[in-house]
Amino acid sequence: MSDTKDPLKGYRGLARSRLEHWGMRVWGDVRVRNTAGSTFEGVILPRSETFDDLHVVLKLKTGYNVGIHVDRIESIEELGFKEAVYKIPEKAFPVTPDLPNVTLLGTGGTIASRLDYRTGAVIPAFTPGELYGAVPELAELCNLTTRKIFGVFSENMSWVEYVTLAEAVGEAIEGGADGIVIGHGTDTMGHTASVLSFMVQNSPVPIVVVGSQRSSDRPSSDAALNLIHAVSAAGRGDIAEVQICMFGPTSDRYGLLHRGTRCRKMHSSYRSTFRTIGDVPLSVVDRDGFTTINPDYLPRDRTRKVRIDTRHDDRVTILYYYPGMKPDLVDALVEKGYRGIVIAGTGLGHVNKPLFPALKRAIDQGVHVVMTVQTLWGFAQMYVYDTGRDLLNIGVVPLDNMLPETALMKLGWVLGHTDEHDDVMAMMRNPVSHEITEREPHNGYLILQGGLPEVDEFITDHWK
Repeated sequence: MSDTKDPLKGYRGLARSRLEHWGMRVWGDVRVRNTAGSTFEGVILPRSETFDDLHVVLKLKTGYNVGIHVDRIESIEELGFKEAVYKIPEKAFPVTPDLPNVTLLGTGGTIASRLDYRTGAVIPAFTPGELYGAVPELAELCNLTTRKIFGVFSENMSWVEYVTLAEAVGEAIEGGADGIVIGHGTDTMGHTASVLSFMVQNSPVPIVVVGSQRSSDRPSSDAALNLIHAVSAAGRGDIAEVQICMFGPTSDRYGLLHRGTRCRKMHSSYRSTFRTIGDVPLSVVDRDGFTTINPDYLPRDRTRKVRIDTRHDDRVTILYYYPGMKPDLVDALVEKGYRGIVIAGTGLGHVNKPLFPALKRAIDQGVHVVMTVQTLWGFAQMYVYDTGRDLLNIGVVPLDNMLPETALMKLGWVLGHTDEHDDVMAMMRNPVSHEITEREPHNGYLILQGGLPEVDEFITDHWK
């Protein structure tokens, strides 16, 4: 509906005065020519009051939004008026007796959404009917049940949400689900997948965490295909572990299933942002099925009894070492009552010598200090150099090739079970879900450096 009281809803300052001067209104279908000679056609979107007052925002015919600085607008012409609220058509999700039953747990994120043009907000499409309207292919893969656990940006996930989510996974499994999909924002997806790997053990069915790098209103969105792959992995896949399902290459040829304790977001905007670190992915998933890459996994077995163990202590933190770090940082953590510190050290697991006394004081006061490597790939091998050996003598315990974020999640979980130092360290070094591996495979570390002849040749031949 048109807002007759304010035809320029959300606009203020210079942008508002210029639009009023041109006689424009929100939802006007306009043609804009800028001072560089470029022409844009689209619908003027409303703006939040918190945004700046220097840009006019258009929804282009391509589906993308563009902000144009008012000082660069040479002319603007209204071609029509198109106010609308886009809504995904909602249809009853069909039930097919011979298809698996998949439960989708929602935590937030944009795995499937619709765009509200009145606010410019991306609103999650979450009911089975909405998802069927958005991604009808899902009905060919499963019978879908959805449950919204909470709706938060992934950076706002905490131990409270982890416990609620783990318990919801257990309830869905006990309720007969053949697989679980968890819709999640990508920024802290690796943290959630890690902690669920400890809180949800001995699962009889797959647990697949999925998200999207680009929201559903964008033509380049990865949301629908990621959701298709995740539902397929949950309902038909054989890997009964916590795993992350996201794009494999930057194209839409296939997705990858990554083990929850060995996966990390490695690019802020690429659709193929998730990488298995220090190992190879579990499987390729595409429309034709699955291609196993790593056969060492827990297979689906409906006779197993899931074990939900959400005990934890949230007084844990990561200390990312940097040259010149002062010992008062360690002392402050102890003073504030932290019980566990994960160090992301340099090289094989090192920090500077001025930190040694503070670390010794922390350990003497019962704080559990463990070492990972900020290189991500490779092992903490603290027995090689004097620095590492001295840290070992102080009582810092290396965690081999466990990722720093995984170590943080595991340490919080372990401290919920015991505060006895020897028991804590025994649990930390005893793998639960491949968070420590005996060795890295020969192809567990591959980073291609652009600009080199052999890399450019590879990209030309294989990058599609």
